[in-house]
Amino acid sequence: MAHTNLTEYLAENPRMMGVLFTMLLLLSQAGNGAAAFAPGCAGP
Repeated sequence: MAHTNLTEYLAENPRMMGVLFTMLLLLSQAGNGAAAFAPGCAGP
């Protein structure tokens, strides 16, 4: 299972947990920033 492999990998490489968390945080902030500059669209 992919979940087990990921869990084992993170257990062997704990520094990657911080890297993945930081990437998730930056991507979520980039999405909010892109939405702020998008032109408003009032649906149909």
